[in-house]
Order: sequence, then structure tokens, then C-alpha cells
Amino acid sequence: MTMEPQEYHEALAQLAWQVELGADEAIGEVAVNRYEEKAKPKPKAVVAPPVVETVNEPVDISAEATRLAAGCGDLEALRATLEGFDGCALKRGARNTVFSDGNPAARVMIIGEAPGRDEDIQGKPFIGRSGQLLDKMLASIGLSRNAEAPEDAVYITNVLPWRPPQNRDPLDEEKAMMKPFLMRHIELVKPQVLMLVGNPSNQTLLETSQGVTRLRGQWHEVAGIPALPIFHPAYLMRAPAKKREAWADLLMLKAKLDEG
Repeated sequence: MTMEPQEYHEALAQLAWQVELGADEAIGEVAVNRYEEKAKPKPKAVVAPPVVETVNEPVDISAEATRLAAGCGDLEALRATLEGFDGCALKRGARNTVFSDGNPAARVMIIGEAPGRDEDIQGKPFIGRSGQLLDKMLASIGLSRNAEAPEDAVYITNVLPWRPPQNRDPLDEEKAMMKPFLMRHIELVKPQVLMLVGNPSNQTLLETSQGVTRLRGQWHEVAGIPALPIFHPAYLMRAPAKKREAWADLLMLKAKLDEG
């Protein structure tokens, strides 16, 4: 609608008069009841749900090792499982996983304690100076890790597949952690006789705190298999007088094998 000039000036004058009276807000066509506005409930503030922190339950490494070991159907599966197992901190400082050497069909399974420097480099157990002495000891009763015939062969592994720093002795928790893999290793090989070399292997498998000096000279049993404790070759190099006792233990082993 078009306003006449007179109407326009009158409306402008009225607006100026209202501003002088203090009317500084525009008023709508419909009156607002302020009492109703106060009575209306205020909208509830939206409260975010509480943040729940998820805490991962600690993994029982020994139980996990037992589960993994039980699932290995053959030696290749066991080797692959060990190489993929990250529960033992020793693995992070090792060059190789030292699994085994020799003939898995052998009647004799030899179990040492842990790899040394040479074993860590080449990935095979008992290949350093102590390993060379072990080979000579075995040869004295007609056994060899390189023999193809099971009756003349040996199969060698360790309690730990990874080298401890500075060749220190295996810790109790390390031995306990890796024992399920070792027991499964024995089950898969099915040897007629076990030869336990050094204190850690004897204490782990015979579950004793006694050392080889007290354990040697008599047969024990591991999982129903005859087990013979014997001095570690590294110890024999430091204490040559003990070689006489080591020779007696080797004769015990030979006699057991001759019995069939």
C-alpha cells in the first residue's frame, strides 16, 4: 500500500515521539504474556553419557603359551608358533630362534639350557666350544647329531629358544613361560630317553631346586620318559676333574639304549 506524503510525515512524527518517551523496542501485533513464559519449564540440558575407560585385562602369558603349544600338531607348527610368540622379552634381543638340531626320529633327545653367542648367530643349539665337546662325548658312545639312523642319532633342543643377555642363567619366570613349548616338543618327538644337560634343564623338567651334582648318577622321569641328568660341557671345561663322572653317566645312557 502506498502512503500519501502527509501520512508518511505523520507516521514519522509519531515514531519520533515514541522514541522520546523511551520506547526503544518494537512491539509485535500479539501481546506476550510474560507470566506464561516464566511458568514454562526450562528445557533440560543434554548431559553426555559418562566416558567409560576400557581396561584390558592382563594376559596370563603362561596360560597363553600352554594354549598355543597344545595347538601345534607337528614340529614345523611348533617352530612357527615359537617364532611368532612375543610373550618372552628375550626374543627382542636375540638374532635367531634356536629351535633344534639333529634327527627328530632319534631315540635320544638332549635338552640344554639356552643358546649362547654362537648358537644365537647360527640358529642351532650346542655349536660353540661346549657343543664341540658334547659331540665328542656323544661320539664316545656311538651317537651323533648328524646320524641318519635313529639308533645312532640324537635330537637337541634347549629350555629357552632365545639367548639371555651376556649368557646369564635363565630366570625362573622365563623357564616357566617356555616350559609348555618344551613339553609339547618332547611329546612330538617321542624320544625313548632324555638327557638333561646342566642345572636349568634339570630344574625345569624335574621341578627341583637341586643341582646336577646331586641329581646325576641316577635315572629320573619326565612325562613317563627316562631322564638322565648330566654335567654341562661348559662346566666340564672349567672343571676337567668332573669328566670321570660325566663318562660314567654316558655309560649309563649307553646301557639304557642297549637294553632297547
